[in-house]
Amino acid sequence: MVENLTALFESWGIASAQASSQAEYLTNLPELLDQTWQTVYAPAAATVLAYLIGLPLGILLVTGEEGGIRPLPEPLMRVLNVVINLLRSVPFLILMALVMPLSTIIIGTSVGTTATIVPLTIAAGPYVARIVEISLREMDRGVIEAAQAMGCSPWQIVTKVMLPECRPSLINGATNASITILGYGAMSGAIGGGGWGAVALMRGYGRHHVVVMWAAVILLVILVQIIQSIGTALSVKSDRRINNSGSKNRRKS
Repeated sequence: MVENLTALFESWGIASAQASSQAEYLTNLPELLDQTWQTVYAPAAATVLAYLIGLPLGILLVTGEEGGIRPLPEPLMRVLNVVINLLRSVPFLILMALVMPLSTIIIGTSVGTTATIVPLTIAAGPYVARIVEISLREMDRGVIEAAQAMGCSPWQIVTKVMLPECRPSLINGATNASITILGYGAMSGAIGGGGWGAVALMRGYGRHHVVVMWAAVILLVILVQIIQSIGTALSVKSDRRINNSGSKNRRKS
């Protein structure tokens, strides 16, 4: 297998030593699986943590505003918006460098895939909050007013009306957030992270291993396609408008 790949790479004009090195790396299955795991697990963990932070914040941005179902003091809402906007405006690589000391405090190290979970979460939390806010603002105000007229509490309106009604949009937002965080995770390879992003940067670009670099890029594209396909399928399945339309069409036929 290695010999065949080496010969193939040499036919592409790659020097013999580099062709052999890249062929050996791309046939090392344990290494490939380890890099794939590192690519997936840190962004996945950061996505979960970002939603634990961002989902309540997004709900608060909608319900706590003036005219919302549970208005909060205006100064508090202004501060909340400013903090979210500030964190969103800092480029990820700079933010990661800034919060590395926090990774050392929480995790015990500032290098490695696990250490990137902290900056990934801090970067993604405000982004998720805005995605949730946008999804909830798409809801028909009349539905909320009807729930209030029926005597529903703010908690009931959020959990039984707003979140269920906005589920397709929230799933689409979660899909976009997951893909964005995966991209952040790939960029983290520039300053100590792991996964295919680090492979593309350090081994691919740094050592001029062009085939390894393109292999890493292709694997990242495949991961994005998988996430997008799953997210789209779940969104369509949860959309009652599409499901109801399909049921009506089946009855007519």
